[in-house]
Amino acid sequence: MTQELSFQRFVEQSDLLEELKYDFNEKAEFRHIETQRPFVFNYYKNVPERNSKRYQALSHLLQQYIYELLEKVCKLQKVYIPPEADKEPRSFFFMSERALTNHHSALLVLLQDHGVFRAGQWSQQAIIHHGLQHGSQIPCIQMALQAHHDVIVLNPNDNFVDLKMEKEWKGLSTQNTECSSLKMFQTESLFSLQKPLQCIPKRCSNTAEQHLAYVWDYFISKTEGKDVAFIVHGYGGLVFMDLLVRRKSEVMSKVYAVALIDSQHHVGHQLGSDVQLLTWIKHHCREWVTSPKPLNKPAVTVLKKQFPMVSAGTEKHDLAPSSSLQSIFKYFKKALKAKMNIMSPHVPIVTRSSTKI
Repeated sequence: MTQELSFQRFVEQSDLLEELKYDFNEKAEFRHIETQRPFVFNYYKNVPERNSKRYQALSHLLQQYIYELLEKVCKLQKVYIPPEADKEPRSFFFMSERALTNHHSALLVLLQDHGVFRAGQWSQQAIIHHGLQHGSQIPCIQMALQAHHDVIVLNPNDNFVDLKMEKEWKGLSTQNTECSSLKMFQTESLFSLQKPLQCIPKRCSNTAEQHLAYVWDYFISKTEGKDVAFIVHGYGGLVFMDLLVRRKSEVMSKVYAVALIDSQHHVGHQLGSDVQLLTWIKHHCREWVTSPKPLNKPAVTVLKKQFPMVSAGTEKHDLAPSSSLQSIFKYFKKALKAKMNIMSPHVPIVTRSSTKI
């Protein structure tokens, strides 16, 4: 990464210069800037609480860093929701510049698992221990953009604001490089969190389900004639199925393919015996599950298969998205081509001989 996009630039805005001497190397791996060794959690020997607070600080810094990469590397726009709620805590998501207006391209929507991580991340642990290529959504976004798709990156875990920490975090989220702002984030504040968090929910994003429903209703559903695909990981699968049930006709008509990755959905509980929905997912969904089998090999499961299930090429949940990415895009390409063939059936050429009586 260049100095302008260096993770250390965010660390320098804190009082954690000694505790977090880490950055991403040329292979996008998270390494100590002096020893080149992987991240060590137990920095303070036998002081688990301080190590936990240090990890919380790292988590927040990584969030801000990934947000910057989404905007500056992937050229995505940050969209606050709801737009009119500029006087209250609100969530946001990211999308490519012409995601809502370019009717000639497909739209890919990324829906992550539940956890402390935010938009642009499949897994924070995977980022720290395996690098940006495996834990972030950036390779997926770049692959989609190179294929001339538009992209929406959801932020389903951004559900509330912590009033106590908001002031301390705010210094990290700004790009002001003046000396007066560099120390807004104090180590003492981080390591003295003893009282319960004081949190208030963000309107229209109280839950992952509400977040997706809002973005669908006010953004995705407004795209006329646009073919939509989803990549959903873990709990994101359950969230998508919730949307499918609640916005049945809209989702069935707009979404041409769904790639579920080690999903936590439950067809029986969520879809019940709805024949239309069961038929739709059979033809429009495919799941990549953790398995010792090679990538894309049929997966064995004790549960009834409602749609095709194949191996993600790894037994680790956090690495399943990056491991299955190439296979997923091949699936999308094939699914989109099949839809186009259905919408534009082959018309036989009329010849002179065929018109004879």
